Parts: sequence; C-alpha cells; structure tokens
Amino acid sequence: MERKKITKPFMMVFAIYILYYVLHVTEVFLLRTDQTWIGEAVFHKFLGIVIMAIIAFMHGYKAEEIGFLKGKNILNVFKGLAFGFGVFVIAYTTEIIIAKITGSYDSLKFYVSAYAIDKNVGNRTELIFFIICIIGNIINVLMEEGNFRGLFLRILGEKYAFTKAAIISSVLFGFWHIVSPIRNYVDGEQSLTGTIFNATFLLVASALVGLKFTMLTKMTGSIYMSMGDHFFNNTIVNLLHVVTKTGADELMTVRVSIAQTLSFVIVLICYCKWRRKNALNNEREAGFRAS
Repeated sequence: MERKKITKPFMMVFAIYILYYVLHVTEVFLLRTDQTWIGEAVFHKFLGIVIMAIIAFMHGYKAEEIGFLKGKNILNVFKGLAFGFGVFVIAYTTEIIIAKITGSYDSLKFYVSAYAIDKNVGNRTELIFFIICIIGNIINVLMEEGNFRGLFLRILGEKYAFTKAAIISSVLFGFWHIVSPIRNYVDGEQSLTGTIFNATFLLVASALVGLKFTMLTKMTGSIYMSMGDHFFNNTIVNLLHVVTKTGADELMTVRVSIAQTLSFVIVLICYCKWRRKNALNNEREAGFRAS
C-alpha cells in the first residue's frame, strides 16, 4: 500500500491518543471492568490494538516499522522478563527487610489481585483468575508498547529526532495513568490531597518508566524487550504479595519505586554507553569513507 505522508505528526499522535483516552475513561468510569471478576480494564486496550493495526495499515507501515520485528523476538521478550525479575527481587527483598525491622512481616503470598497505587485488592487463588490476569496483562502490554513505543514513535519520527519523540511519547504515557486516581476521588474513596499526590506520583513515575521502555526499544531495535519488562512489572504486583500483621502490600509504593528507579538508572547508563559507542563507530566509518 502506498504510504501517506504525515505533515503534522504530533497532531496525529495527539488525536489518536485522545481517542484512546476517551475509550479509557469510558471503561474506567462507566463499564468499570477492573472492578469486576475480570480485574482489568482490557476492552479499551483490545480496541487500541485494533485501531493501531488499522492506522498502521492506512499509512503503509509494516509491522517491523512499528517495532514488531521478525527474528529474535522471543529472546528479547525473555531478556525483558529477566531484567524485570532482577530488579523486583531487589525491591521485594528491601520491602521484606523493612517489614522485619519494624516487626510487622508475616509472609509472602501468591494470589491474584487488582492493582491499586495504595494497595492491592482482591484475593483469588483459582486457576482461572491466574489465566485471566496473564491474558489481561498481555493485552495491556501489546496495546501500550505497540502504541506508545511503536506507532507513536514511528509517526513522531517523521519530523522529530528520537529524543524529542521519546519525551512526547513518555509524557503522554504518564498522563495515561492518572485516570484511576481521579475515579477514586469522584467515588469518594480518596481525598483531594491524596488524589493529587497519587496522580502526580503516577504521572511522573509512568513517564520515567515510559522513557525507560523507549530507550530499551531504541537499543534493541524492537519493542519486545520492553514488552517483556513491562509484562513482568505489571504481573508481579498482581500475583506476589508481601503480607504483614496489619495487611498486605502496605509498602507497595516503596517496592515499585525501588524497582523502577533502579531499572531506569540501569537502562539510562546502558543507553548512554550505547549512544557513545554508536557515535564512535559512525566517526570511524566517516573517517574510512573520507580516506
């Protein structure tokens, strides 16, 4: 199919984003599927995958051009899973140490819950709920990585350098995550101060996580490693819980902050080294051509 030139890539990305946001808000506020036995707002994300595919087709983008490369995709997914596992081992260990020092630690438990910034809710151990949790997180990762690190970066790349495109995509990803705290305030489950704090925390944290995923995408040339890392990040907080004498996951914010800060620093260091190496190689190639 003939490729259509995109003259205003930011406006196009923003328009797609607003469409997704409307679907997101509709499901979170009206359908509330994350508060049902499904435990996840997946319908708008499934639609997001379909819309992403349609837009890519309309503009002549091949799957490889929005990050779905052929080849070592399974290997990169496992690299992402392993990376997520490594940082969360450190984060969980730190949380357990803190709980033991304060004398509140009880145990680690494995069950399915719905994620919330201040707590995890629900306690299901039936196999079907583990399957639903995994499928829901796969859909979530395909939609968010396929769009924010795939389609959006590709469209923005029509005009902007990678750094600017990455910042735009990551900021949008940050705002993507503030819907649930706002609903908590509307429902009277949270104070205005608590809502502002949680929304701000999620906005900044999600933007930095999005930037981390973007750097992984740039270094690996595909979205598969970021998909693996993203999937592990989301799934582990739904399944593995630190139980104390007064509840469960009371320090989850600390745990997530440790894991994401550590992983961001590691990826940033690797990305800076990768860029320097590429720049050096380009200089050498330019020197060879000149000679």
